[in-house]
Amino acid sequence: MKKTFFLILPFQMLLFIAYAQTETMPFGKIDPSDFTLSEASFEKDANAMVLFDKADVYFDQNFDIIMERHKRIKIFNEKGKDEANVRLEYYSGGHYEDLFSLQAQTINNRDGKPTITKLERKQIFTEIIDKNRTALVFTFPDVQPGSIVEFKYQWKTPSYGNFPSWVFQSKIPVRYSELRTSVPDMLYYKIQQRVHQPFCKNKSMSESKSIPNGANSLGYNVNIRLLALQNVPSLSDEPFMTSRNDNLQSVSFQLTEIKPIGGFTQTYIDTWQKVAGMLADDEDFGAQFKKKLQEEDVIVTKAKALKSNDDKIAFLFNEVRNSMKWNDVDVWYTNDGVSKAWQKKTGNSTEINLILYRLLKLAEVGNVYPMIVSTRSNGRVNIAFPWLRQFNRTVVYIPVDSTRKYILDASNKYQLYNSIPDNLLNSYGLSLNKDNKTYNLINISCPNTSRKNIFITADIKPDGKINGNAKIYDFDYHKMNSVRLYKTEGEEKFKEWLTEKDNSIKIKNMKIEGVDVDSLPLQELLDFEMELKGVDGDYIYFNPNLFTSLRTNPFLTENRSTVVDFGHKKKYTLTASYGIPPNYLADALPKSLNLVMPDKSISFQRIVSNSEGQIIVRYVIDFKKALYVQDEYPLLRQFYKQMFEMLNEQIVLKKS
Repeated sequence: MKKTFFLILPFQMLLFIAYAQTETMPFGKIDPSDFTLSEASFEKDANAMVLFDKADVYFDQNFDIIMERHKRIKIFNEKGKDEANVRLEYYSGGHYEDLFSLQAQTINNRDGKPTITKLERKQIFTEIIDKNRTALVFTFPDVQPGSIVEFKYQWKTPSYGNFPSWVFQSKIPVRYSELRTSVPDMLYYKIQQRVHQPFCKNKSMSESKSIPNGANSLGYNVNIRLLALQNVPSLSDEPFMTSRNDNLQSVSFQLTEIKPIGGFTQTYIDTWQKVAGMLADDEDFGAQFKKKLQEEDVIVTKAKALKSNDDKIAFLFNEVRNSMKWNDVDVWYTNDGVSKAWQKKTGNSTEINLILYRLLKLAEVGNVYPMIVSTRSNGRVNIAFPWLRQFNRTVVYIPVDSTRKYILDASNKYQLYNSIPDNLLNSYGLSLNKDNKTYNLINISCPNTSRKNIFITADIKPDGKINGNAKIYDFDYHKMNSVRLYKTEGEEKFKEWLTEKDNSIKIKNMKIEGVDVDSLPLQELLDFEMELKGVDGDYIYFNPNLFTSLRTNPFLTENRSTVVDFGHKKKYTLTASYGIPPNYLADALPKSLNLVMPDKSISFQRIVSNSEGQIIVRYVIDFKKALYVQDEYPLLRQFYKQMFEMLNEQIVLKKS
């Protein structure tokens, strides 16, 4: 018994010895106070918290880059158990990256004693995403409110240019996050730093090392940098925010120079010209341009028979969009290749759009280029940081003239050929002209205004009901969003969306026109009935703002941590005529007025009149700007508050 006791005691002391609380601790060593922790002191409503996330990045004896990472999380409640699901993706193709030595465990405090449940190897699943990417997926065992979970692993790459980025922030609060980098002075990395909190640690130092070289040795210095943040709040989803990747506090590294010992300085891929040149020669990109497609001549012959380039573009775009199925994979390279993807009629976004690119080139529509881009969910492209990993999709770029350009993405079933994809707006693309070896950064924005026009004719009944019809015309992005909802969610869900889930409005009949004609607006023709809630004896109250999707103010919070990105300029016009019931008069009408943002980027016009038993209402809301930075948010919020108060202002009818 004594022998058993002395074997167990060191193990318990390993976990519960009374440490002064430190930022990080070795794997398996837990500060006792972390077991009693029931909330994040700086974000009390959090369901879980990262206790620490630590990485040490260095070069081994073979000058491979190694990252050792250790992450520990405290689960506060049932909702926090989602943090027990972990997915670690890496680029496995050609051993470009390796992930190994993964260990994970759950530690529970039961009756004052620690219980460790280790993750077994059979509980770790390897998912092959494509020929280049792999993911290790696992769920921590025995997780419950109060559990502490932790994992550690090593990551390796032989590529100097693949120095790992580090993200300090998360979707849950982070008590402490640390990155330590050790870089030989032969390598120079440009650092992109997106951090708005002060570092709690920001240290630099240097140490000497040497490389054996026969009887001699070659000396060099290692530059060491330690960066850490503490009490990092979670990044919440905010209305009209850009990608989380754009907003998470992080640092990234780009190799720009290599200075061999005793050799000449070599510049690395530090320009967009070099990035594009590498793409042009890549087997999974530039080499795909000349791959033949099965029976391509038949399609190209049909396209060439059309009169204008616009007709050819529309025909080929719709042919590829309707023939191909996107497999939901977004990468800048091809996986199966364009020929095989065309045969299978399934491919990733790049394969689908390189198929379209080839057909357009064969049809001789003019200047046509493949262009790598970054989708909204992937994040904006930083043009000061030439790096291929910023991109995740390929599209087709056709500059028609100085004022007009097409950006085609046939992987989206609801995309219009003559509208720039909305998930690419307000970023940059890199277009490639392989024949002439010219490459250009293209600013992707939409100069046009997306319009929604609503016309309502209705009669108000003495019993508080409204019967009427509405005609809604959706153009450009309004049309794409409406068509996507209509086709994916079905008619009933689409009706709910039109009425903003207002149960008092019933759409009795609905007819949709222009769904499959890209050059026409979408028309929604509705017969509707509305049961007014504001009927009180001799008074009828009603809000004329119907079918605009502008009844709820999205900007209620006082503070904002991310940019407001509407994507594009837009304009709403509502024109409505409401017949007043017999023996009723207008008792209170909203005033006609103009409301304008101080910078004139948004204007709201309201005109209300009463004539010959009809109340005529006209709203015009014009958004002339797509982006608002955090400093502009207070004025935007104040304008929205006033505008929505006016949009929701009621008309009052009184029995005469």
